[in-house]
Amino acid sequence: MTPTGGPIAPLPAPAAPAQSVTVANTVREAALAEVRKAVVGQDEALELMLCGLITGGHVLLEGVPGVAKTLMARALARSVSAEFRRIQFTPDLMPADILGTSVFDLKSQTFVLVRGPIFTDLLLADEINRAPAKTQSALLEAMQERSVSLEGRVSTLSPLFTVFATQNPVESEGTYPLPEAQLDRFLFKIDVGYPSDTEEEAILQAVHRGFDAGDLVAAGVQSAITQAQLLTAREAMKQVAIEAPVLSYVRKLVAATRHSTRIRLGAGPRAGVHLLVASKALAALRGRPFVTPDDVRYLAGPVLKHRLLLSPDAELDGATPAEVLREVMNAVEVPR
Repeated sequence: MTPTGGPIAPLPAPAAPAQSVTVANTVREAALAEVRKAVVGQDEALELMLCGLITGGHVLLEGVPGVAKTLMARALARSVSAEFRRIQFTPDLMPADILGTSVFDLKSQTFVLVRGPIFTDLLLADEINRAPAKTQSALLEAMQERSVSLEGRVSTLSPLFTVFATQNPVESEGTYPLPEAQLDRFLFKIDVGYPSDTEEEAILQAVHRGFDAGDLVAAGVQSAITQAQLLTAREAMKQVAIEAPVLSYVRKLVAATRHSTRIRLGAGPRAGVHLLVASKALAALRGRPFVTPDDVRYLAGPVLKHRLLLSPDAELDGATPAEVLREVMNAVEVPR
């Protein structure tokens, strides 16, 4: 506290060097240009996925089958020179199928640790809610600590390790809803919707001309960004400045979700941290060395809505988390 009793104004981070911000913006433009060779539309989802990759935050993609969730993850991984692996989550999937296990080697007469598919840069957890809680929890340590405890040893994951998980918003039979603790590990929850009429016609035209979603090489998707450039973009994100009123705005938005009578469980401190770093990453990717209130408002939905549990009254009214969050945001004054 200051002598007058007011809060101490946080020191802004040093202004991001122009060269670093330029690299971050170059990463955005080059990666999206490559992904668009295979994906029509979904620009907002693609930018948020890239934002998650820059921050090292995990992303939950929710949408009906066939809206290019898997294709976007595969194309993005290829465009940024990242190793990509996919796990199809099923009810019989075991933690060892994700993390790995020890196998007896007949030649050496010893147990050899065989690493699972989680040891990669970009991991696609396809239909993550089809696996039981025991298997889902195998991801918790990896998502939070970026390490895996296996057979008494702790193994560090790739510095680029990011989980892109998918789930169907409609189907409930044979699924296991993600617990709040795991949902809280996701930086974003992105709603992947249907394409527009123009975009869907463009998709049909591309398939008519021979486009095959399973062959990204034939589609012309190339590695346009190196891992070194990605790491430079991360450094640029860390240096993005945020003024005291905007930082306070992040806190007030998150705190407001805890005081609304229409929300039973509001967002926790991790949500505020995620909203802050995501806003800094978005600013860097868009070529700006500072965060604006518009950045925070733009990202509040993807960052916060999957962390909220509505009150019984709100549920009876048929309200959705997105609608209630919009009400909460409208009640918080935006800094000028």
